[in-house]
Amino acid sequence: MSQAPSAPYANPAATWNERYGRADYHFGTEPNAWLARHAHVWTPGQRVLCVADGEGRNGVWLAQRGLRVEAFDVAEAGLAKARRLAAERGVGVGLVQADVDDYAWPDAPAAGSSSAEDRRFDGVAAIFVQFAHPALRARMFERIVRALRPGGHLVLQGYTPRQLEYRTGGPPQVDHLYTEPLLRAAFAALDIEVLEDYEAEIAEGTGHRGRSALIGLVGRKP
Repeated sequence: MSQAPSAPYANPAATWNERYGRADYHFGTEPNAWLARHAHVWTPGQRVLCVADGEGRNGVWLAQRGLRVEAFDVAEAGLAKARRLAAERGVGVGLVQADVDDYAWPDAPAAGSSSAEDRRFDGVAAIFVQFAHPALRARMFERIVRALRPGGHLVLQGYTPRQLEYRTGGPPQVDHLYTEPLLRAAFAALDIEVLEDYEAEIAEGTGHRGRSALIGLVGRKP
C-alpha cells in the first residue's frame, strides 16, 4: 500500500495554487544556485526537463542558455507566471500542467525504433521537489532515470533533515527530506559525479531564505 501524502501536501494543487497565486514570485525569478553552478553539463540545443518547476525560474533560465526546455507543474497559477516570465525574457519553454503521476514521462524507445522516436531528455533538473512523500518520491526518481538518454545528466537539489532545525524553507516532514544514502540508493543506476551535503545562506524569494541544510547531486546515465 502506498503511503498517504501528509499535510500540507494532501492537496498539492490547492497548496501550490494558493502560494503561486500571489503577486510576487514565491521563490524569486533567478535560478537555483546549485543548478546554475552545474548547468554546464548541458550544451545549447539539448533537451532538458524541469520537474515541478513552479513559476518557471529554473526552466526559463535554462532556455536563456539555449537549451530546449520542457517543464511541468501541478499548479496552473505557477504555469501562468512561468509563461509571463518566459515572454518577458524572450524565450520559449514547453509548459505542461500535470502532477508527477499524470505527466507523460518518456521511456526508452522500443528496440529497432529510430532516434527520432526517442523522447527521452539530455537532462533533468529536479530542484526542491520535496512535496513528494516516500512512495511518490520513489516513483518520481525511477521515472527521472528512465527519462534520461544515455549520457544525460540529472541535476538535483534538496534539503537534508538538519533543515528542520533552520526552518528557512522546505517541508516540515523528515520523511520528505534527503540524505546521501537515500540519494545513492535511489540513483544507483547513474554515475554519481557530484554528491555534496553542505550548508549555505540562500535567498530564493520569500520561500527559501536564510541558513539552510542542503544536498546536491549531479549524476550521469551510462
